[in-house]
Amino acid sequence: LKPMSNAKLKVTLNRSVHGQLRNIRASVYGLGLRRIRDSRVVADTREVRGMINAARHLIAVEKA
Repeated sequence: LKPMSNAKLKVTLNRSVHGQLRNIRASVYGLGLRRIRDSRVVADTREVRGMINAARHLIAVEKA
């Protein structure tokens, strides 16, 4: 996915953050995800991409 100025991404939490490192949990919560199968639409920015990358094994990402 290429970052665009007004693009949006839909992120969904597929696995639990239980037992994950603190920075990974913080990234998931920073994306607004609170429980499994929770989804949010977020702006496609460098900062959000970094949080997605930190938790990429727990979440699914698609274009919104």
